[in-house]
Amino acid sequence: MGERTGQRQTGYARWMMPFADLQPLPRQLRHPAVRDLAWAILSPPLLAQAGGPQRHPLLGSAWADDPQRLGHWLAALDQEPAPLLSWLARLNSRRLGLYYESLWQFALQQAPGVELLAANLAIRDGGHTLGELDILLRDREGDHHLELAIKLYLGPPAGDGQDPMRWLGPGCHDRLGTKLAHLTGHQLTISGQPHSRTALDGLGIAAVEAHLWLGGYLFYPWPGHAEAPAGAHPAHLHGRWLHRRDWTDYLATCPPGRWQPLPRHGWLAPARVEEAWPLSQFDGWLSGLETFAPAQLLVRLEQDGDGAWQEAERLFLVADSWPYLPGL
Repeated sequence: MGERTGQRQTGYARWMMPFADLQPLPRQLRHPAVRDLAWAILSPPLLAQAGGPQRHPLLGSAWADDPQRLGHWLAALDQEPAPLLSWLARLNSRRLGLYYESLWQFALQQAPGVELLAANLAIRDGGHTLGELDILLRDREGDHHLELAIKLYLGPPAGDGQDPMRWLGPGCHDRLGTKLAHLTGHQLTISGQPHSRTALDGLGIAAVEAHLWLGGYLFYPWPGHAEAPAGAHPAHLHGRWLHRRDWTDYLATCPPGRWQPLPRHGWLAPARVEEAWPLSQFDGWLSGLETFAPAQLLVRLEQDGDGAWQEAERLFLVADSWPYLPGL
């Protein structure tokens, strides 16, 4: 897997992406949950500047010194995924954010040189819950409070995309600017408030540094153009979005492949399926969509040398009235 990333990268780049050399790995793995785990660890953050301190959760691990060791661990887990599946079986929710957090909890428990002190630790003032601390961990650089988030945002259909408030979640209930304000103005500050002291003392934490980690994808409009939001990471993951009225025109511009929708729990790692939908199945699915159906995440699949179908691109297909939908 080449020379050690820790030897080649220095400063800011390593702080944000200590495993840059391993980024192709998720596509080489076969088990969906292991691919998602590898994607969570290896994918770049959405933003290089998020308005608050960011730190890769595994920066202080022994894996960061020797990324090949992490690569070997993920490859072995792909062959024997039972420990990960057993851990994920504890989830009683299909929410994407909770799944993402659970993947990180598993990785931090397994990472050499990292001690996971607590996850989803509630901070209370009497009978009132002020909030939760997503992760508390200890590594060679000290004790850390980490807030995790996985988000997918669609850029404005025209004009300036630099304003994070103009980037909407697919359900139109969330904005990148709002999320950043909540992360930096509320979630990151909880561990520094007096009400957190009792909980931190109980874990043997005298001083804690707060960081965020925001993963996900940014989707750019088609046709048209939007600039990336201010502070976007140069390597952020991205796709396109388009209204259903533009689907035929877009399809005419695409390379060959097969299209199919991704269920919400499959929105993380690039998709891999053993057998892609035939065109007739996709056309039938598309014609059955209601006029105001929620945004649908689609992937175009291409067959690899082993016969499996790998994601080549992804996009959100939205109702023609999006983002103005009934009930919103």
